[in-house]
Amino acid sequence: MIDKIVMKEAEIVFLEGPNSRWKEFKFTLQTMKQFILGFRALHFVGPCVTVFGSARFAEGHPYYEQTRHLSGAIARLGFTILTGGGPGLMEAANRGAKDVGGRSVGCNILLPMEQKPNPYLDKWINMRHFFVRKVLLVKYSYAFVVMPGGYGTLDEYFEALTLIQTHKIKDFPVIIFGKEYHRELIDHIERMKAEKTIDPLDDRLFLVTDDIEEAVNLIRENAIKKFDLRPKQPAKPFKLLFERR
Repeated sequence: MIDKIVMKEAEIVFLEGPNSRWKEFKFTLQTMKQFILGFRALHFVGPCVTVFGSARFAEGHPYYEQTRHLSGAIARLGFTILTGGGPGLMEAANRGAKDVGGRSVGCNILLPMEQKPNPYLDKWINMRHFFVRKVLLVKYSYAFVVMPGGYGTLDEYFEALTLIQTHKIKDFPVIIFGKEYHRELIDHIERMKAEKTIDPLDDRLFLVTDDIEEAVNLIRENAIKKFDLRPKQPAKPFKLLFERR
């Protein structure tokens, strides 16, 4: 009964419209603080490849092992592996980077069920809002890998794809790994092409594969060579800003 009353009150607050200007201002400051903390934490991580995937596939599952091996192969190219920082395939990706001595970073989301950062992270930042986390996952990445996942994984995938399609970010490689799992998704993309809700050439924006070598080669050709990525002296922390590498 109490839960129904609380829900009813929440509906009434929602229907009242905008919050007070003071609440909106506080929210703006809180959001700005999250961005600044994220920028500070990730400023020195170097070029990243972001791996999206479900938190629900544990060690031993074929998807976990595939993610771990693929991420290790990508880390060998010199990229930092960036994930949502949580368990499941996010953990597998970070673990794969650590397996080969690569760098591993996470943007963990604070949830009611308390998602904890996985133990294979060199550095992580805790985020309160998904939209802030998505900005950070995109900002530092030169490629995106989509492993099997749920709503969150698809949300992040289509966010990155939309930004590339609309030229808001550069034409970075996008790899959908797992042909069978994503079969219906690819069929729906074909349906969108047939209905002309996307451009006929938009399927060139991503690669669907089960082959680790094919995925790595795409990143090598369309990220490293295309954007002329090469080893360079890392940026030095600015002591007056209390920065740490």
